[in-house]
Amino acid sequence: MTTGNFEQNLKKYAELVVKVGLNLQPKQKMIVRAGINTAPLVQEVAAVAYQMGCPLVTIVWSDEKINKLRHQYASRDSFDQFPAWKFEGIAQEIKDGAAYLQVAGPDPELLKGLDPQAISSSRQALARNYRPIGELQGQSATQWTVVCPPTPDWAKHVFPDKDAEEALRLLWEKVFALCRLDQDDPVALWRIHIADLIQRHQILTKKGYTALHLRAPGTDLKLGLPTGHIWAGGGNVSREKIDYVANIPTEEVFTLPHKDQTEGTVASTKPLSYYGSMIENFSLTFSKGKVVEFSAEKGEDVLREMITTDENASFLGEIAFVPHQSPISQSNIVFLNSLFDENASCHLALGRAYKFNLEGGPEMSNEEFFAVGGNDSVIHVDFMFGSGELDVDGITADGTVEAVMRGGEWAFDA
Repeated sequence: MTTGNFEQNLKKYAELVVKVGLNLQPKQKMIVRAGINTAPLVQEVAAVAYQMGCPLVTIVWSDEKINKLRHQYASRDSFDQFPAWKFEGIAQEIKDGAAYLQVAGPDPELLKGLDPQAISSSRQALARNYRPIGELQGQSATQWTVVCPPTPDWAKHVFPDKDAEEALRLLWEKVFALCRLDQDDPVALWRIHIADLIQRHQILTKKGYTALHLRAPGTDLKLGLPTGHIWAGGGNVSREKIDYVANIPTEEVFTLPHKDQTEGTVASTKPLSYYGSMIENFSLTFSKGKVVEFSAEKGEDVLREMITTDENASFLGEIAFVPHQSPISQSNIVFLNSLFDENASCHLALGRAYKFNLEGGPEMSNEEFFAVGGNDSVIHVDFMFGSGELDVDGITADGTVEAVMRGGEWAFDA
């Protein structure tokens, strides 16, 4: 990958984020939360935004190396503290109509070997303070997008047998390809891809299934679906009726399960990086919607902390389908990054459900949403269970069973 090609693809990446992901409107402001290790992309994004007439791009920077230093040296009783003004400011910008972009390429094992209690306290403080932003995202209060450009510390975990420079080069090549940035007109290709996903989720919404049955090695899970659930995927629509794409790349269609109607066991098929710690080869058993048993070969203490973050963290908030033949899956790379790994595999999310996945949901109070089956939590954590051995059935109100996926692929035509 030559320097010229890299710079050209980076500009395409920025254009894709602004024009397709955020679909930034003339004179609309942008608020960006980003790691300083992603600065080259953020700078290109700002350039595109200003050229399109954005009056103000505001960046809220973070530095994961500073975060690691805190966990190494700060007082052990200080980790419940958080600069609330940062997230309050982002939430206010969203309320005022700014588009919201998250940019991060985190080290998946940043906090490996450090004090688990301090990590738990800091994660919970972050989750509590992020909640107002998460609720606004769940309501589609504005256009929002998440992207994860490669960084050196991330790349060395994906390609551990390569030297640092080669690992970073390879990861950039993969990300550019999976975001279709190695093509002449990625924006046009993305619009075609989004249209395909929209057609798929419209079919599922019309089906109106009351439940889903998931079966694979280690997985036998039944999920109830609330009345009026809506499948989404590819594109979302903001409160101001502006189309946007929440994740780049994206290969999923998704909705919310009924929080009280999950029964059975699900086994993970990919590792989960959770705020700098790894959870691997884990399973969850549910009864009446709640996790009642769990195990993990690695990171079981982190898994325990996650599902006990608050009283609803042990209930599901999302079910998402991704065909096993998706481009990310076929890359045969475990990215150790939820944005990419969740778009290589069917996945579930523990915690908060998105209100836009329920008819009338964005207008509901949290209490009303909860009463009809939507989950409300400070966390929303995706984990992967899909594989080429997954079968999914949809169950209609009259008990009819229909094939949704077979062998990890769609069992119906769009």
